[in-house]
Amino acid sequence: MFHLVLFEPQIPPNTGNAIRLCANAGATLHLVKPLGFSLDDKNLRRSGLDYHDLAAVKIHASLDECLSELAGARVFAVETSGQYCYSDVEYRVGDAFLFGPETRGLPDAVQRRIGSENSMFIPMRPRCRSINLSNALALVTYEAWRQLGFIGSHRML
Repeated sequence: MFHLVLFEPQIPPNTGNAIRLCANAGATLHLVKPLGFSLDDKNLRRSGLDYHDLAAVKIHASLDECLSELAGARVFAVETSGQYCYSDVEYRVGDAFLFGPETRGLPDAVQRRIGSENSMFIPMRPRCRSINLSNALALVTYEAWRQLGFIGSHRML
């Protein structure tokens, strides 16, 4: 369906929530090293509950490796400085959404590589830095899935 890419994630519960989200939405989670935690972290396991076996999770040594695997996919960077509102993008099956580390976002070099024409933002009130990573993942994933008629959901089977 979709690919959620976490570039150098730092907070285990956010990644655990992402695993659960991917299991429920049929998305693939890509984790780009270095990770700020061990994959055995109890907080990661607690957040992901028993969804680890229901979600496709791939670990990549670098962003280059991840993007190589996603060759052909449209990759969108999700950043507060993005060019388009996430709800204005017309999504396709196979799209990838790239999110940066919780404490600093995507580095400028990564944003330049993806390109401003492939960047999007989530609206917020002024003077707010960002919303929680796992909330941002859910907003973008469910908007993309909604646009595609929630294909594959239990209500659509």
